[in-house]
Amino acid sequence: MPPAATLTTASPPRTARNGLALTAVCLVALMFGLEISSVPVILPTLERELGTGFQDAQWIMNAYTLACTSVLMAAGTLADRFGRRRMLVLCLWVFGLASLACGLAGDASLLITARFVQGIGAGAMMICQFAILSHLFREPAARARAFAIWGVIAGVGLGFGPMIGALILAVADWRWVFLVHVPLTLFTLVLLRISVQESRDPAAHRLDIAGMLTLTLSVFALVYFITQGSEHGFGTPAMLGWAALSGLGLLLFITVELRSAHPMFDFSVFRIPRFNGALMGSIGMNFSFWPFMIYLPLYFQAGLGYDTLTTGAALLAYTLPTLLVPPLAERLALRYGAERIIPLGLGLMGAGFLAMAAVNGAEHPRIGLVLLSCVIAGAGLALTNSPTTNTTTGSVSADRAGMASGIDLSARLITLALNIALMGLVLLLGISHQLAEMLPATTSMEWPAISQNIAAGKLESMGLAANDAKAALRHGAGWAMLFAGLGAGGLALLSRYFFRRGA
Repeated sequence: MPPAATLTTASPPRTARNGLALTAVCLVALMFGLEISSVPVILPTLERELGTGFQDAQWIMNAYTLACTSVLMAAGTLADRFGRRRMLVLCLWVFGLASLACGLAGDASLLITARFVQGIGAGAMMICQFAILSHLFREPAARARAFAIWGVIAGVGLGFGPMIGALILAVADWRWVFLVHVPLTLFTLVLLRISVQESRDPAAHRLDIAGMLTLTLSVFALVYFITQGSEHGFGTPAMLGWAALSGLGLLLFITVELRSAHPMFDFSVFRIPRFNGALMGSIGMNFSFWPFMIYLPLYFQAGLGYDTLTTGAALLAYTLPTLLVPPLAERLALRYGAERIIPLGLGLMGAGFLAMAAVNGAEHPRIGLVLLSCVIAGAGLALTNSPTTNTTTGSVSADRAGMASGIDLSARLITLALNIALMGLVLLLGISHQLAEMLPATTSMEWPAISQNIAAGKLESMGLAANDAKAALRHGAGWAMLFAGLGAGGLALLSRYFFRRGA
């Protein structure tokens, strides 16, 4: 009887501590999601107040994404070796201080640098929270509940981020989109202090520093080539050097991983058709949906003339389905199989973007049809996301699930970084194409600079009428919509092909 009495008195405090720990981890997920979805809303404001250009806006987003990618695989190993709570606390301090630096930044270069540091903290703390949840909630039912609650809060951060960013702009200043994370970080640190005990894995693998560095080098060089090539010329020696550096980094990464005893990427998983089919879902979501979100506030504000609050509300049509549809996606995947739902979701997402492009082609796009196409694209992403995550880890043996999850998350972030740059290039090309029909050929040398200004939302510059600049911006956005729609549709076909091979 005494042991039972002891258990009864000890259980409630432990349950309470686990509840506080879950709250802390959910706050981490909320902050991570807000930094992805709330920042695009303030990019037009940054252009006015900091004088940022189109490429600055791309780097403000991509600095965060590239930094997350660079630390993703290393963070899990370091947390297992030196302590998961210790690593998460360190990452939160980095994230919080970098958020403070973002809010105090006086120019674009300081903001981009602070965003990179912020991304390092964010990417590492995302990995640490998974390990902490898995350690605290070991009973399957409790673990399922914990991850379900975590998923809802993460969805709230992504889904309501645009509206939260717009509300902050309406009542305060753009800087508070970043500064709001400082008190949230401090509160999270207090919760971690009182609720989470240290844990580690004595059998943790050696850190793959060479793999991490070569992959980061390859992705960064390629993003730099795509982003800066539109200004300096893709055929210039400097830009060709960046392209060559990216190719060299990729070759070194493959060589390092093939020779490593404990590689970040075990390439043998790519022989599993079901894994590849699900991976096309990860790539597809970040090929189309999330990169376009960077440019959607610009389209709403400069292209359609919405104010900040209306833009934030309109963006809810784009992001809210990602929060509301996942339960349906899970039930459909259980009934019909992920091999059908993932291609269906990608196809629906592609259809949403193609519908958006068709509506945009009208002289005066109807707001209801624009929002409906946004809802279709968001529903497609929501149908794709949950089955993709479960299938990538479920298609490999249990001892390789962590590595498969790492590849999945890396593929998402790398695709996002590359397609923020690629979609920006497509937008510029579309604007230039429209300028060719408006301006005399003798001014062609000025088109790249005019395109950059229009893409940054500067519609009254370079001697072009505001209505003509708005039409050029919408034309470029239409090209980006077609790029997103065709990309998602092609990846849906590719996903279905791999699933059929594995049947």
